[in-house]
Amino acid sequence: MRENFSGIVKPNTAEGNLLAAIDPARLPAHIAVIMDGNGRWAKQQGKPRIFGHRAGSDSVKAIIDTCARMEIKAITLYAFSTENWKRPKAEVSGLMSMLKRVLKRELMDVHRNNLRFQTIGNIAGLASDVQAELAAATALTKDNTGMVMSVALNYGGRAEIVRAAKLAVQELERRNDVIDHLTEADIERNLYTWNLPEVDLLIRTSGEFRISNFLLWQIAYSEIYVTPTLFPDFRRPQIFEAILDYQTRDRRFGGIKPA
Repeated sequence: MRENFSGIVKPNTAEGNLLAAIDPARLPAHIAVIMDGNGRWAKQQGKPRIFGHRAGSDSVKAIIDTCARMEIKAITLYAFSTENWKRPKAEVSGLMSMLKRVLKRELMDVHRNNLRFQTIGNIAGLASDVQAELAAATALTKDNTGMVMSVALNYGGRAEIVRAAKLAVQELERRNDVIDHLTEADIERNLYTWNLPEVDLLIRTSGEFRISNFLLWQIAYSEIYVTPTLFPDFRRPQIFEAILDYQTRDRRFGGIKPA
């Protein structure tokens, strides 16, 4: 565990003071982010919604860089839900084009920094050219040992649980076992996030108090942090604030502390 965070930000600055208040021994192992508010941010600027998504990609870069430097083990970003297909076709097309551009632009930096890229969700439901870019990024970084960067694409929490349950039942059938022997461990082993630590901190930007069908199984005991900040304005100081808030929580996981 990193004993200090020297080099992330300059000391004796607003950011430096926030960072200095963070206890490096009590960092969340896995942070998940519902990236909300890009459209509203663009509207405030008098711009099309895709303008907000482009600005949001800079926030993604800030989150990844900051969390990697702090040696957070995993970060999962909610980029495109199964419900997002209901948005205008031009916006969806623009999002997918932007995703490909960002992957091409940032991939080598991700790889050089020893980060492992992966996707969660029904990737087979995406266009073939998008699938190809995602597969290339996953293959290039698969042996990296640093922070795992998961991007949820064409993802829905309910659909993930149904998929995991079906796979778990198939495993039972292969070993001639009965359904009464199905356990939570069987489900968890078949989730997209099977290789990641539990989600300790769920962040939602833009002030909306909704889970939006994101990681429904995984966030059973996560600490939830909601900020009114729109996602394009969520940068390094806001990450520090979220982690500081997390460190004030009394995590009992359904139990109570001894008197």
